[in-house]
Amino acid sequence: MHRVRLGLVVLATAATLSACQRVDNTPGSPTVYVDPATSGPVKGVGIESQDIVSMTDQMMRDMLSQPRLANAATPPSIIIDSEYFHNESSSRLNKNSITDRLRVGLNRAAAGRMQFVGRHYADMVAKERDLKRQGTVDRATLPATQAQKGGDYRLGGRITSLDSRDPKTGMMQRYNQIVFEMVDLETAEIVWSGIYEFAKAAQDDIIYR
Repeated sequence: MHRVRLGLVVLATAATLSACQRVDNTPGSPTVYVDPATSGPVKGVGIESQDIVSMTDQMMRDMLSQPRLANAATPPSIIIDSEYFHNESSSRLNKNSITDRLRVGLNRAAAGRMQFVGRHYADMVAKERDLKRQGTVDRATLPATQAQKGGDYRLGGRITSLDSRDPKTGMMQRYNQIVFEMVDLETAEIVWSGIYEFAKAAQDDIIYR
């Protein structure tokens, strides 16, 4: 009888441990690719991929239609980065996702009508120039210059928003405004301006990271 009771205790203990270690292998929702130019299954009231694609394409086309930027006798040197592109909105986003896409698309479409200065790479260039001039490395194939390339125009702008919420329904609405401006780096003249705006409403907002 003692052995029977001991055996029952062992079986009960094993069953309990087995239940605790059981792994749920039920498959979840499979990963799917979403066209970044379209609205995906996760939607909110902030700036999303389709907005970035749409606004940068629109700004690129508009800049290419400006003779001072795209049809000058000497291609102007342009700096497009997020240094002076400020996010003052309630949307959380990486500004580089906007300025990088604009710069890459414009560089490809301009086809030599504009020259682009990588000011965000200035430290990298400075270090390599020092190594060459100290004789640590050779001069490579490009001719030496007195200084790094300066810019004629630089992108500036800001992102702002206006939020409203219905306390009865919880419905939230956000008006988003994105202003792009190209500034003369000698006179501070704004030689081109563009604006992209839209409003979204949703019952519950999502978390942006």
